[in-house]
Amino acid sequence: MNTPTTPMHTPATALTQDELKTLVGQAALQYVVPGEIVGVGTGSTVNKFIDALASIKEQIKGAVSSSVASTARLQALGIAVFDCNDVERLSVYIDGADEIDGQGNMVKGGGAALTREKIVAAQSARFVCIADESKLVQTLGAFPLPVEVIPMATRRVLAQFAAKGGVGHIRLKDGKPLVTDNGQYIIDVTGLQIADPLAFEAEVSQWPGVVTVGVFAFQRAQVCLLGTASGVKTLEF
Repeated sequence: MNTPTTPMHTPATALTQDELKTLVGQAALQYVVPGEIVGVGTGSTVNKFIDALASIKEQIKGAVSSSVASTARLQALGIAVFDCNDVERLSVYIDGADEIDGQGNMVKGGGAALTREKIVAAQSARFVCIADESKLVQTLGAFPLPVEVIPMATRRVLAQFAAKGGVGHIRLKDGKPLVTDNGQYIIDVTGLQIADPLAFEAEVSQWPGVVTVGVFAFQRAQVCLLGTASGVKTLEF
């Protein structure tokens, strides 16, 4: 893992998490290929990237988005959004992470868009993760693991995670199960230590009723732009 640091700001006081997100969102512009369509993820850090992307929107054809929310933000800023099926290949996908380890494996899905995020990531030649330094971990599992499931399978999938030592809960919104852009539920699982992300992702993905598990090992990041107190640190995997 290569870890050069590119100082972008030397503050007299510590930067807030929001300011770190702004820094990495702006830094990600260097990975956008002029004249092409860029893959865009979902979440608060990605929103900073979308805002930055608007400053160079004349240099790109547009974007493929991983969520309804990101699509709305892109279009509001005058950036064309293409359907995944109308684009053969993306040169880069830029998205955040709830956790990332030293090999570029991630836990994603805090914004409930993990299935579409994994689809766009798989369509892209390069995954650039943008995150603040609190997201870098030794072993995945501290952040609750999101799993998108078909509603009728919820009870059985919860039982399968319990057998692995995990405690799962259906994610709620306004007191009711949150429904994803795909019409499914999200289970958030705590109590896991994911020492082998590739094997874990392969196993859970085969459970009947699981649409997507929020471990990104097959579609791991090749680059992580990490917001730190001394600037943006570039991790290459």
